[in-house]
Amino acid sequence: MAHDSHQQAIRAAAARLGRRRFLTVTGAAAALAFTTNLPSAHAAQVSPRALADNPFTLGVASGDPLPGSVVLWTRLAPRPYEPGNGLPEEGTVKVEWEIARDEKFTRVARRGTTSAHAEFNYTVHVDASGLEPDRVYWYRFRAGNWTSPVGRTRTTPVLGAKVRDVRFGLVSCQAYHDGYFTAYRHLADEDLDAVFHVGDYQYEYAVNSVGGARKYTDRTLPAVFNTETMTLEDYRLRYALYKSDEDLQAAHAAFPWFVTWDDHETENNYADDIDENGGPSDEFLIRRAAAYRAYWENMPLRMPQQPDGADMRLYRRFHYGKLAQFDILDTRQYRSNQAYGDGWQYPGPESEDPARTLTGSAQERWLLSGFQSSTATWNVLPQQVTFSQRKNTTAARSQLSMDSWDGYPASRERILAGVEQAGLENFVVLTGDVHVHYAFDIKKDFDDPASRTLGVEFVGTSISSGKDGADKPANWATYMAANPHMKFYNGRRGYVTLSLDEERARADYKTVSAVTTPGAPLTTAASFVSEAGNPGLKQV
Repeated sequence: MAHDSHQQAIRAAAARLGRRRFLTVTGAAAALAFTTNLPSAHAAQVSPRALADNPFTLGVASGDPLPGSVVLWTRLAPRPYEPGNGLPEEGTVKVEWEIARDEKFTRVARRGTTSAHAEFNYTVHVDASGLEPDRVYWYRFRAGNWTSPVGRTRTTPVLGAKVRDVRFGLVSCQAYHDGYFTAYRHLADEDLDAVFHVGDYQYEYAVNSVGGARKYTDRTLPAVFNTETMTLEDYRLRYALYKSDEDLQAAHAAFPWFVTWDDHETENNYADDIDENGGPSDEFLIRRAAAYRAYWENMPLRMPQQPDGADMRLYRRFHYGKLAQFDILDTRQYRSNQAYGDGWQYPGPESEDPARTLTGSAQERWLLSGFQSSTATWNVLPQQVTFSQRKNTTAARSQLSMDSWDGYPASRERILAGVEQAGLENFVVLTGDVHVHYAFDIKKDFDDPASRTLGVEFVGTSISSGKDGADKPANWATYMAANPHMKFYNGRRGYVTLSLDEERARADYKTVSAVTTPGAPLTTAASFVSEAGNPGLKQV
């Protein structure tokens, strides 16, 4: 019944706009105005007495570090499982913030005051500037009589600086209802410069009263979560559920994150303005606008990433001195619809149409231009779906995934041509989505194992999606035989740590033994390196 009422609300909003008008940015923004407004400069201050309970239940986070600044995030939510977070429907709360050179805050580098607005669900985004490059900081917030947990973050080296090495985490796919976020507890104990989250931060699927596979016996989740997310309120509540997880909070508090979405932050396997079931675009774009707004509200992103209706520019570029350039992609918002009805299909004229795109033309031009201007040792592409070819049989003609780059081969060929034309010697792709660990050599011609290796791809498994998994899934032998450029395949949950220096890239594939029970130990399942100037994976 809840799902039906949500659909009716979306249809009612869509009916107020013509499809022609809706498909403009102005129309998309107007559609979102049915559910929320922009903050008012004259909004009333909420009395500190309204904060009788701890408002920092969802922790703190930082992200998108630069040499002189970093985004600090929190969300005031004394009652996080209620619409509005247990705060007034209108108004602002004064929030103080500070960032220091030491954990005890005896050497404060910057401090200030900002406002948490009801219109943004009482989320806070502070662009803390005037910081020193390439150094660790600690930060915290205050609201009323409450002080937040302390977060640790780090700025990046200046562009052109000589950097000896950097180390990152690669994470994705954290379905709450599929298990515990144990991998994040282990990740928080790593020594990392930053974390890349490449999608499926939350899932639109219903979560029952026992948390699905978590099978809670010590709590009962409210019925508001036991529905598919459709409205802005739904998405905001779902982020509250996810962010209430202590292991996820620990990983956010330990490092700055670079985030990008995949599909489930909105809906499974959507493509641009086309939903999973091919429903009306005007209805789906209203849902997409709600999902995008909630995503921005709940991620440590700057104001330029704030959505305008159903549009949000998420692709962006970061540098770590001379050592690495990171081009973060969005392969959902601009893509052509999946060929042949999606799923695993035989490739053909539809999927191989040169006009098809996974990135959209503007993002593709931005990426290829960035390749041309890059002077970095390593060029790294954090993105969502499997880049390398992946056959599911050993036959000469095999089915491929239409949702991955295999379903958009012309788009992939243009990217690889750009890598060659720019003379990039050290090209690395970081991927999530598929809930397994893969390691690939990226070939100029994937059907010819002897063709030139143009780079390497590290695919990280899920944090929890897919439940416990197995070291060798049922199709392990077939996949390894069908894809000679696939050097590793493991189906457990976990994450990847990636280290870069002037001589090599190294990926360590970490796994946990289970996620349906808490507290599982961590194992390094395999490690691979690719030498600078000599792309190709070697197990170590």
